[in-house]
Amino acid sequence: MQVEFCGEWFDVDPETPFVVGREGDLAIDDNPYLHRRFLAITHTGGLWWLENVGSLIPATVADAQGNVQAWIAPGARLPLVFARTTVLFTAGPTTYELLVVGEEPAYVSTAQEVEQGDTTIGPVVLTDSQRALVLAFAEPVLRGRGSTTAIPTSAQAAARLGWTITRLNRKLDNVCDKLARQGVRGLRGGPRKLAVNRRARLVEHAVASRLVTVDDLPLLDEQAALAAAAAAEPEDD
Repeated sequence: MQVEFCGEWFDVDPETPFVVGREGDLAIDDNPYLHRRFLAITHTGGLWWLENVGSLIPATVADAQGNVQAWIAPGARLPLVFARTTVLFTAGPTTYELLVVGEEPAYVSTAQEVEQGDTTIGPVVLTDSQRALVLAFAEPVLRGRGSTTAIPTSAQAAARLGWTITRLNRKLDNVCDKLARQGVRGLRGGPRKLAVNRRARLVEHAVASRLVTVDDLPLLDEQAALAAAAAAEPEDD
């Protein structure tokens, strides 16, 4: 088993837990929002496991194709059964991406690729403007795959699209509600739920599940051009 982070590879010993956090085998010591011990990779009962040993931060886990995705809450663990597993998590304003590679995967996908429409990804159907909203938040992660990135603020995302904050927040509510109805966790919450947490969860899910990919990024400029053209139209007398 190996772990890749920002181009650096780490070997995982089946006899010793591999810890990710501010302290550990993979130390990310420049982010005070990250737990000292956040994730642990262990080998038990003939399987490799990924365990969330932190107390606050969840992690999003997906196979290489984005066909299978899980949300690992603090205290939960998941078997690492794929040849390549993507792990995304957000601490404070920063999103991180790890790649876990196994030599002898316990599961090999036999699913055939299915041609999708322009706005259809699995059971979730997004309009172009909704997909552009997701891209506005996910753009830094998509362009910097394998590195650490900061998720744009709502103001930055609105500026990227040429939208008002009001329009962006309305679209964000609609997209989060749509995905939550499909069973995506972490997109709804009470008044104490920080906005950055919802944006981070949306980005993690969208990138891990391939809801948006780097090939979709031109849609951002298209939507910005439409917004600029609409703003330039003369008002009726």
